[in-house]
Amino acid sequence: MLFETKSLTVHYDKVAAINNVSMKIDDSSIICIIGANGAGKTTFLRTASGLKNASEGEIWFDGLRIDRLSPSKIVKLGISHVPEGRRIFQKMSVIDNLLLGCYIRSDHENISKDLNRMFHYFPVLKERQKQLGGSLSGGEQQMLTIARALMSQPRLLLLDEPTLGLSPLLVKEVSRIAKTINEANVAIILVEQNSRMALRSSHRAYVLELGQIAMEGNSMDLLNSDHVRKAYLGA
Repeated sequence: MLFETKSLTVHYDKVAAINNVSMKIDDSSIICIIGANGAGKTTFLRTASGLKNASEGEIWFDGLRIDRLSPSKIVKLGISHVPEGRRIFQKMSVIDNLLLGCYIRSDHENISKDLNRMFHYFPVLKERQKQLGGSLSGGEQQMLTIARALMSQPRLLLLDEPTLGLSPLLVKEVSRIAKTINEANVAIILVEQNSRMALRSSHRAYVLELGQIAMEGNSMDLLNSDHVRKAYLGA
């Protein structure tokens, strides 16, 4: 098992945003977390990457307990977090944004290879590599945030709302890219409001309601679930 939470509980003041949540992901999977706004999805990712402290429970990655580690140490272990909101450095070039993603690395030859791999995944970034990040479109900025996270050579990628505000065409492109990344042996935890896209792009799914797991299972089974269809798919 690559990543696992055990009875994870997270509070904001006295309010439990996550309550007794246990999840697992193996080395080659994409799991998705769906749920309404305020269900605890973003809090779960922030806690997994060390940005928020757990109140109770444990988080394990590759056999090591990580819920007491700093975000920088968690990145070095192999977890990269793409937060909601396309948080790039607007006044830095595309290439410099990408290079910031590999600040923990010293293998310069492989960094060059990974840059070329990012340009293969995201050809538009190669075309725009000398432009300022802030000059990119919303979709291009989202691609840049994902590519920057991949430059740290993660084994687990945390994606928080990667399709938010994107056109239907770019939503399909993000889904395709996620599958390509996964085929390169990177596990993914995908948090999405676009529940249909998330379920179709993943292997296993969890439904969060009020900070607790309401349902879990094979993604296609949940896609066909009457409860999920009525509550999250508008059917």
